[in-house]
Amino acid sequence: MTQPSGPIPARNFDEIRASCGIVFTDWSEANDAEIYAGIDISDLRPMVARLVENGCRLASVFAEDRTTAGSGFLLYHVFESLNDRRYLLVRTSIPVDTPAFPSVAAEIPAVNWQEREIHDWFGLVAEGHPNPRRVALHDNWPEIHPLRKDFPIDTVLPPFEGEQHLYRPTLGEGVFQIPVGPVHAGIIEPGHFNFAVAGEPILYLQLRMFYTHKGTEKQFEQLPVNRAVYLAESISGDSSVSHGTAFCQAIERASGIEIPARAKRMRTILLELERLYNHVGDIGAIANDVGFAVANYHASRLREFILAVNEELSGSRLLRGVVCPGGLRHDWEQQQTDHCGAALNRFELEFAELMRMIDASDSTRDRLERTGILHPDKARDLGIVGVAGRASGVDRDLRRDHPYAAYDEVSFQVPVYLEGDVLRRMRVRVDEVWQSLGIIEQILATLAPGSHRAAVPPLPPNCVALGTVEGWRGEIMHWIRTGSQGRLERCKIKDPSLNNWPALVEAVEGNIVPDFPVINKSFNLSYSGTDR
Repeated sequence: MTQPSGPIPARNFDEIRASCGIVFTDWSEANDAEIYAGIDISDLRPMVARLVENGCRLASVFAEDRTTAGSGFLLYHVFESLNDRRYLLVRTSIPVDTPAFPSVAAEIPAVNWQEREIHDWFGLVAEGHPNPRRVALHDNWPEIHPLRKDFPIDTVLPPFEGEQHLYRPTLGEGVFQIPVGPVHAGIIEPGHFNFAVAGEPILYLQLRMFYTHKGTEKQFEQLPVNRAVYLAESISGDSSVSHGTAFCQAIERASGIEIPARAKRMRTILLELERLYNHVGDIGAIANDVGFAVANYHASRLREFILAVNEELSGSRLLRGVVCPGGLRHDWEQQQTDHCGAALNRFELEFAELMRMIDASDSTRDRLERTGILHPDKARDLGIVGVAGRASGVDRDLRRDHPYAAYDEVSFQVPVYLEGDVLRRMRVRVDEVWQSLGIIEQILATLAPGSHRAAVPPLPPNCVALGTVEGWRGEIMHWIRTGSQGRLERCKIKDPSLNNWPALVEAVEGNIVPDFPVINKSFNLSYSGTDR
């Protein structure tokens, strides 16, 4: 299997099926957004190769334990094609007595961490993986596999010693290592960074996440749907409405629910408000990390402006407790939507003034341009998504490519740059702020009266469904399997940060240590979303 060096024209999945030469044990369309294809495990690597050769992207790899149903373990490879609005989920069975599967991480580095997670969670060995070391469970943990069905969630582990970090050997005289974390001076969550430096230039960076693993995917098991929504919102606190919407869309697809037009438009507004308050906050923080504190003060004030709008519409500054299966929990009065429109008009004027201030600062541009470069070919190889991907030539956005909510009703542009530096990651945010304002304006103009919530029938048993959202960081995925009595048997979560942390390692190489904070901020990845 070879990984293509650049983008190639994509074909739809039906065309690929007809010409790939692989025997499928089944091929079924679960709904208008998902195809499930079963293959023998011996055909897995050839199948992945055919799909990649035809321009498809391997978006996710995950497993589930079906031993209690007599099916052993199931492994899923989720593919996306820009010429098909459906996702293809290639399913393979792994017997209990041979818990292993062929790795594709050497050819597709984007699934490096995901394959290693499968080993940690389920004990399934990724044979041929270039770095089979644990990733989610650290090396000092006992030999456990928490997502197996025979592992009770209330298990209390015996005491064990803290982890001893394994650093690379030094590269020679004059090369020093700077360990940072995992506990940091600020209020961020734990993450360990180890720099190898020769003077100030960074030779390489090692990073380690998963210090705050919360067992979120395990907690979903056997949880009633009405409670599971709140758990989804807690995965990453600054993306509560994005994760909540992705989860609700999976439930709605599994149940065959069509949400009302008003609810679709209301969700779109909330998703764009979440994008706005995070993007404007990041723009200010990037300016602050290069010494432009005044710009950060103005950006912080504008972020607070959006948070007040959020509270006016939802009762929550961070948009918690708003979405639910079938639509939204509460409707809006005309006075609320009028206030939202007027507030965003004022925000638009003040944001333009903020950007004139930042753009007029030559010293700010000098610090940001050609700093922390992530080259487009590296971004494609690593499967980088969202803001970081679009700043490095990856022209993907689920709002356009796999529309949901009311995104197929509005007109907007997806900003894409090729330079891949901090400046362009900021420029993508700036451009998306303008696009978000335009999207909300279009939706407010068409927000007709109507129902804000559809009736939700009992969750059908043994159904599978995928919900996807373009969160403000990038692609969010929630895949569910339903169990009995309206509960869940499995919920797989993929936050964009899981894809994007390895990009930070590439972007800092060759830069100086004082530039690390602004490079890190330009990605602004979620520890909580990664650790789950």
